[in-house]
Amino acid sequence: MKKMGRIMAVALTVVMAVSLAACGGSSKTKKIGVVQLVEHPALDASYQGFVDALKEADYIDGENISIDYQNGQGEQANCQTIATQFANDKVDMVLAIATPAAQAAANVIKDIPIMITAITDPADAKLVDSNEKPGGNVTGTSDLTPVKEQMELLKQLVPDVKSVAVMYTSSEPNSVFQANLAHAAAEEMGIETFEATISSTNELQQVVESVIGKADAIYIPTDNAFANAMATVTLITRPEGIPVIVGESGMVDNGGLATVGIDYYKLGYQTGEMAVRILNGEEEPADMPIEYLNEYDFSINTETAEELGIEIPAELAEKNTFGK
Repeated sequence: MKKMGRIMAVALTVVMAVSLAACGGSSKTKKIGVVQLVEHPALDASYQGFVDALKEADYIDGENISIDYQNGQGEQANCQTIATQFANDKVDMVLAIATPAAQAAANVIKDIPIMITAITDPADAKLVDSNEKPGGNVTGTSDLTPVKEQMELLKQLVPDVKSVAVMYTSSEPNSVFQANLAHAAAEEMGIETFEATISSTNELQQVVESVIGKADAIYIPTDNAFANAMATVTLITRPEGIPVIVGESGMVDNGGLATVGIDYYKLGYQTGEMAVRILNGEEEPADMPIEYLNEYDFSINTETAEELGIEIPAELAEKNTFGK
């Protein structure tokens, strides 16, 4: 009888194991690798939004998922190394934050879903076949901002503006794309523009100083190097009375004059919602179009405006989200 009891117990264990496997192996902890190009408020907010969206869907770090967050310290080569590590570790999903990080991940990972965010145009960055139908293992969200509206905001705040320096990192496809939009928008408005680019952060201070006396204003898109160094930029521009229109609100918080931009937390959250559908087995990256945020926030740094002697029109003051 004892022998028969042992046999039945073993059989029951086998049946339970097979049943769990048939249910999709629900006890397995999924591994998610995160590669973020550099730390600054916009990218940090994207990451937090992503994590919160997963948590809302009951994918909780330390319980049924394991998140390995890695920072590339602003270097694409570091991102490549991190992505290779994720591939070797056979993670279940990768989140790549910012274009260089996404390109690094896509170069080495071909059979694992890659979620991307804080990338202006994934198709232009050669990350997907098209934004409408990615076609591979990469999908996610775009941080395309309303560049034309940003230039119009500059005109509202500085009506006499005639010359604008478009300042960005020449090696960031994200920034090049937006810079071209800014040139086109300014031309329509009768504003002259010229480029002031850097190839590394070592050149940033010199380039900002080089436009003093040449530009009435500066436009900086959602450029990661400049976002990380806005304190340096405004340390030079404020005393010279030069307004700086920027691509996102974190840059306004750090001294930029104003922006019409997106909420990067909401963008990351939207990316997380897409990731949940993949983790649940409901969709595949190849068939998931790149998604966008369709709502924008006005952010005008009132302290910067006061220091520059710029009066904020009443209709803009009502919309202003700075400090809220």
